[in-house]
Amino acid sequence: MTSHTRPAGTAGGDGARAARRRLLRELLLVAGFFTVYKAGRLLSTGRTDDAFRNAERIWDAERVLHLPGEGAVQRLLLHGDALVTTANTYYAAVHFPATALFLIWLYVRRPGHYLWSRRVLAVLTAAALVLHLAYPLAPPRMLATAGLIDTGQVYGPTVYHAAPDADTLANQFAAMPSLHFGWALMLAIGVIVATGPAPGSAKAPSRLRLLWLLHPLVTLLVIVGTANHYWLDAVVAAVLLAVALLLVPRPRPEGPAADDRPRADAAGPGTDPDAATASVPGTGQEAAVPVPSPRTSPAGPTAVGAGK
Repeated sequence: MTSHTRPAGTAGGDGARAARRRLLRELLLVAGFFTVYKAGRLLSTGRTDDAFRNAERIWDAERVLHLPGEGAVQRLLLHGDALVTTANTYYAAVHFPATALFLIWLYVRRPGHYLWSRRVLAVLTAAALVLHLAYPLAPPRMLATAGLIDTGQVYGPTVYHAAPDADTLANQFAAMPSLHFGWALMLAIGVIVATGPAPGSAKAPSRLRLLWLLHPLVTLLVIVGTANHYWLDAVVAAVLLAVALLLVPRPRPEGPAADDRPRADAAGPGTDPDAATASVPGTGQEAAVPVPSPRTSPAGPTAVGAGK
């Protein structure tokens, strides 16, 4: 008889190749989307007059809404060089690496939540690109009416050139919405959702997960205090994120953990929970052997009647 067998390790090799293809596809997808976004932002760099007119309107609207002045946050940062330098560094160095690490962690540990988070970020970023093109906006550091300083240029570090026209890698007139804040808020929401207890689990959710909300809070204070964004830039980003969360379905919840399931179900449906297991001679396997209930005699009702 000819035996058709698959060499050991073939299935594992196919799985590894498939995993590498998925990873490569995700990397190309994210990189391609980011490239399209960056290229799209540069389309509105020449609309300087529109950007400054819109900046005046946003500044006036915030005063009508009685929002606190951005200068109040900046004055707090300017109490010490170390504090303002830390804020500039946070603005320049945390935004992209934190989002990348967030997606990598989800891809490895929470694949279902990764797809959900990636799609939400894609919808949010696409909507932001449309608004950047439709509504160019000069940041408050460029607005003379605001009376703020460019902390990045004065104290460093900065990701922008002093002259917006000389900046070929970034559009400085794309202040609204603030993706610094939008991505940070999605990062916090994504981690909180992904680290929650499984449905049906008896474990109570840890309140420590809520500490992730400090990231968008610190980001908000940084983007406002460094005069890179208005309060309304963050408000619009939060609204767009809320719309994206409504449009993208949440990942399907997984069932209860195996440890939380009743032990009686482990033997399969229809199995007597009172059955014992015994070894079947010659097979090396175990089979369920019914154990008589102590409430009745093995002989049944007739045997009980004969004993009277």
